[in-house]
Amino acid sequence: MRKLIALMMAFALVLSVVCTAAAEEEPVSEPDDGDPLSLWTEDSVVKEELINYMDAITDESSEDFIPPEDRIAVFDFDGTLFCETDPNYFDYTLLVHRVLEDPDYKDKASDFERETAQKIVEQNETGASFTGLEIDHGKCIASSFAGMTMDEFYAYIEEFKKLPMPSYEGMTRGGGFYLPMLQVVEYLQSYDFTVYIVSGTDRFIVRGILRDSPMNIPPRQIIGSDETVVASKQGDNDALSYMFMDDDVMVLGGDFIIKNLKMNKVGVIMQEIGQQPVLSFGNSTGDNSMAEYVVTNNPYASMAFMLCCDDLERENGNMDKAEKMYGYCEAYGWMPISMKNDWVTIYGDGVVKK
Repeated sequence: MRKLIALMMAFALVLSVVCTAAAEEEPVSEPDDGDPLSLWTEDSVVKEELINYMDAITDESSEDFIPPEDRIAVFDFDGTLFCETDPNYFDYTLLVHRVLEDPDYKDKASDFERETAQKIVEQNETGASFTGLEIDHGKCIASSFAGMTMDEFYAYIEEFKKLPMPSYEGMTRGGGFYLPMLQVVEYLQSYDFTVYIVSGTDRFIVRGILRDSPMNIPPRQIIGSDETVVASKQGDNDALSYMFMDDDVMVLGGDFIIKNLKMNKVGVIMQEIGQQPVLSFGNSTGDNSMAEYVVTNNPYASMAFMLCCDDLERENGNMDKAEKMYGYCEAYGWMPISMKNDWVTIYGDGVVKK
């Protein structure tokens, strides 16, 4: 299976180069209701491979048949299902808004929260890199929203989602879903796949983004970075010595637990899903371990797909990152997805990159 994937991946790379000019001129068409992957280009090798895979694993007479209960797919979120950088991750821009712009909180923010938010602003403006920023950001998300109930937190995210996406016309911060990937999720679900999101973003933030969104994945199947949640009357009492009371509600506890990236994704899959998925979809080195875990010593036919951010016209692409990921795909036998050449559209006809 992996040899076949490697051969098809090599063909995909050649086809990607040959088709570049044609892909740039291809008009965006309306989805064909008869094609569940209508937003993928007709000559997409990835689309063909996914359809062939689905035919094989759902055919009870095939040696590659996978029982429905074992059809599990894991997806990264930012950069795989949703706009990754404008000018940074959704949860990074949310922290900047909370700490530096929110009139109800910015004067209450701690020095550490301000320093971390300023680092994100500097990263946005200059491309600077800060060691440990992902952990500091997680700590500040936890502390800056501490004491909010879950409903209050989701309502806050809902309001932030209404703000315009800076680099695009016709799209809000909550509207940045990759439409071809929404089709993949729905396509898998139509064949009895259980789909999990395994994100580096705080799981509650991802749940907030998906509320009232076009993506139908229940909260119990959303995994991400974690912060504490406590009872509102718990105070400093340890959870082992405190009993939930009638007038308690659950609130954000203010303490960061773990950043769900790299090998942490593999660990949390085992902890929360409890079995090896058969499909993995990611886009960055933070997803490499998850991809390799899915395709290594799997009793079932398995595949790993990686999005390559090679579209500079319709998306905030980055060719250096794209070429790096193409290199990983070639080295490990993963299937690369070209945002430029595999997709008819990214966000839909009404969205234009400024």
